[in-house]
Amino acid sequence: MDDKHIAQLNAHLKRTFGNPHFEVKARKQKDSAEVELKGEFIGVIYEDEDEAGSFLFEMAILAEDLE
Repeated sequence: MDDKHIAQLNAHLKRTFGNPHFEVKARKQKDSAEVELKGEFIGVIYEDEDEAGSFLFEMAILAEDLE
């Protein structure tokens, strides 16, 4: 994922959730980026293969996080 998309996604998450602590970071895999909230990894954003210019956000919620 290029720097332009990372910047757009970063701004979108901050604006959408009203939280300046989101951070989208590049990964070794070029089709995705990591998402952190206050320095803690929370998920991955992938480029949508079916719709150019769109992205998918995947966030796992573990049982231990719900306690």
